[in-house]
Amino acid sequence: MKALITGATGFVGQYLASYLINNGYEVWGTTRINSREINDIQAMEIVSVDFDDIAGTIEVLDKIQPDQIFHLAGQSSVRDSWTNKMETFQSNVNLTIQLLEAVMQSVVKEKVSILTIGSSEEYGGFDTSGTPISEETLLKPTSPYGISKATVGMLVRHYFTAYNLKIIHARPFNHIGPGQRLGFVVADFSNQIVEIERGHQENIISVGNLSAKRDFTDVRDIVRAYHLLLNQKENFAWGESVNVCSGIATSIQNILDSLLSLSHSSIDVVVDSEKLRPVDIPLFTGDNSKLKSLTGWHPAIGLTQTLNDVLKILRDQS
Repeated sequence: MKALITGATGFVGQYLASYLINNGYEVWGTTRINSREINDIQAMEIVSVDFDDIAGTIEVLDKIQPDQIFHLAGQSSVRDSWTNKMETFQSNVNLTIQLLEAVMQSVVKEKVSILTIGSSEEYGGFDTSGTPISEETLLKPTSPYGISKATVGMLVRHYFTAYNLKIIHARPFNHIGPGQRLGFVVADFSNQIVEIERGHQENIISVGNLSAKRDFTDVRDIVRAYHLLLNQKENFAWGESVNVCSGIATSIQNILDSLLSLSHSSIDVVVDSEKLRPVDIPLFTGDNSKLKSLTGWHPAIGLTQTLNDVLKILRDQS
């Protein structure tokens, strides 16, 4: 089995590549940079692709002839989308269209199955009743990032219904894990804690909104779900969207308290108004029943283990 992963050298991409390789896949990853130095996974082949060049993308697809494409490439920061709207839509929407158009003109059109990656941000302004968000919930994205991902989900339905392309759209909720870059809540908190432990930062941690509740899932469970979605034995949901989430809401305050309990340093907490989002939804809890029904997936890694692993990898860095 051959898999092509766009954005393969990113946080989720590297976990997915390792998972697929360990499951017997031949894995190719795309990058705009023609360098093998960015590839930390030696068994993954890296190929330079510019999706703006449809002819060049078709050539790559015809050469590799992947059985599956996991389209992870894109702008992944909600916060950055507020100040970089055009870049967000170019990365998340336009490049997706160009990839799918290349697939339509390649030799793999009839056999390849494709997974695109959306976000819980597509649901946007959801009420605070506590009802888990299902795939049938009306999309009301409130961030430029969420709007861009909702557009990708609509494109997935279009390419399936119009061209019978075997494609499915995953809507992951908050995913966390070792190696996540700064700009995401667990990575930011953990980095500050480790810097304090090293004596490189005053014993004060700067935070944004702590009351918001989010549905957190370990990245290693996320990539397992992605794999299962393209390997369903029955009940294929081509053209549809599927939530990938734990189904449990955890407050940012609880995340912070848990991380602080894993540190031996005494740390004070202060709120930084610059870290508050222009729009911040108080509650996001996902309904993962569709994913479970389609694949039998269940999260296997608990929150405490994830946070321990995040701190460990940061502490081990010189």
